Amino acid sequence: MTNLLPIGQFAQASGLTVTALRHYDASGVLPPAHVDPESGYRYFRRDQVRTARLIRVLRQLDIPIEQVRGLLVQAGAGADLAPALAAHLKAAEGRLAVQRALVHGLLTRPSEGAEMNHRVTVREGEAERVLVRAATVKNSGLMGFLRSAFQDMYAVAGRGPLTFTGPAFVRYHGVCDEENETLVEACLPFWTDGAQPTDLPEGMSVHDLPANTVACTEVSGPAAEFPAILTAYDAVADWISTHGFAFAGPVRLVYHRWTGTPDDPGNRYEIAWPIEDPAPPAP
Repeated sequence: MTNLLPIGQFAQASGLTVTALRHYDASGVLPPAHVDPESGYRYFRRDQVRTARLIRVLRQLDIPIEQVRGLLVQAGAGADLAPALAAHLKAAEGRLAVQRALVHGLLTRPSEGAEMNHRVTVREGEAERVLVRAATVKNSGLMGFLRSAFQDMYAVAGRGPLTFTGPAFVRYHGVCDEENETLVEACLPFWTDGAQPTDLPEGMSVHDLPANTVACTEVSGPAAEFPAILTAYDAVADWISTHGFAFAGPVRLVYHRWTGTPDDPGNRYEIAWPIEDPAPPAP
């Protein structure tokens, strides 16, 4: 055991705490070279110090332990970690940009509430037949899914060809951010009396949505971008609650004008939330 370091000395050499080393052992990321069967003391090879230091740096970058395990396998095989680290850095910068925008929104939001910045109206929506592609995603995967979904649906619609009866829209069945993933439906409305889609690819379907009443507001330019657009959703939700209505289905984001570039000031969306009169209280 002359080539082995007890866990205390190994901790000093690697910069990791004894507690962290025990955790990495339990998770299989950095098992010791030898464990004394009687005392349970852990011993590490001297050449494991370099691996331990790499783990320390990766964890300082907030890389999840499961991803650290995969990176160690790549490093052991002589792979270049630069692409993976660059992708992690890009994702971290994206999260930081969103956090900055959220803090800015909180600091600049009027004390009276989000509804002060958005005019909410009510309109009647007709029954619709829609081409749908759905997925469960977080916000980081939302734009990629929507681009792919609408591209596939427009290809199917062009074979008909289908007659569109209104703008494309997205239905959100819950909060879609980096903390929550939710079911998202990309929808393309088309005329029920015209050509109908055939040979639908896997994951694509046709739904008949009933007529409804919606509370809605419009956003454009910078206000239409995430996370600023969240205040518009809050405004509609606040209006519905304040005026005594019940939420009657998933909220819609309607593309009244979409330039193809997320931050283009020419983009104009509508947030439309189905509502109904609340049910009378139970006797």
